[in-house]
Amino acid sequence: MNRRRFMGLLSAAGLTAALPAPSALAAGRQFSGHPDGSGVLFDSERCMGCRKCEQACNEVNQLPAPDRPFDDFTVLEHQRRTTAKAITVVNRYDVPGREQPVFRKAQCFHCMEPACASACFVRAFQKTPQGPVTYDPSVCVGCRYCMVACPFNIPAYEYDEAFSPKVMKCTMCAPRLAEGKLPACVEICPKEALVFGKRTDLVRMAWDRVRKAPRRYAQHVYGEHEMGGTSWLLVTGVKPELVGLRTDLGTTPAGEYTAGALGAVPMVVSLWPVLLTGLYAVGKRKDSEERKEREAAVREAARREKNEAERTLSEFKAKADKEKAEAVEREVRKALSEEARKRAQEVGK
Repeated sequence: MNRRRFMGLLSAAGLTAALPAPSALAAGRQFSGHPDGSGVLFDSERCMGCRKCEQACNEVNQLPAPDRPFDDFTVLEHQRRTTAKAITVVNRYDVPGREQPVFRKAQCFHCMEPACASACFVRAFQKTPQGPVTYDPSVCVGCRYCMVACPFNIPAYEYDEAFSPKVMKCTMCAPRLAEGKLPACVEICPKEALVFGKRTDLVRMAWDRVRKAPRRYAQHVYGEHEMGGTSWLLVTGVKPELVGLRTDLGTTPAGEYTAGALGAVPMVVSLWPVLLTGLYAVGKRKDSEERKEREAAVREAARREKNEAERTLSEFKAKADKEKAEAVEREVRKALSEEARKRAQEVGK
């Protein structure tokens, strides 16, 4: 179902009454997750903050060029979050007691039971068996519930796209995975701070690193259990909260929270068609008015151009006629002068 068809269906008479709160499209649908799916392990102790992952992500996803080039490390002086134009960012953390800073890559965590998918009543977000949480803009209605639901504050909205805004976030390069390729950030990382593989294998790898180097790593694999687990895992040499990670999330899947919150207000589901239909009508009216204004502006511009062209042509013609008359007058005077000179010569003879 595309966006146009969805909006058309919402406009159909009687749809509101026919749509019950526990509809299959209603928010609150929970996901069982895919424990055998793939994921990525990020090791902050190996990351040197080169931002090559940002550059690769930008190029693969054909995002706009950043305000500052990727080799400008002054951007690390401020904490950044993901945006519609930068769906992965690297931040630097100066931790007391450490000589060297700690770098952390921020992007979608690809939760095992994602809150964004649970909150999305049109199923624009899907947790795939392969591991990524993907997004289908063709069915998205722009409600931005996903942004509210995400505990990691990741999804970003294209507010500057007037006609076809999308919710932007990392998809773990799902199209590349389908082609048998690695995620772009994993492939380009020069220090192998990013490892792609089966999530179960990555959890074992993470704990192996932690156990073999207890002085180097904190005794925690972030994402193993947080919010029911994520497909993006992280190990670091400091406490997670010191690199901007939330430690108050618990182990309950995010979908259960969003399901409960939205399920407690069944009116939300039944009122959405009315609200969206109204917004659609307002949008269509606005588009119609803007189209009329544009057409009127084009007609006025055409009229002005025509008048200007006629004025210019008239001035050119008048100038040409004047120049022609002056030329004729000069030739007449010249002929008369020549005739007078010949007569004077004859008289002199």
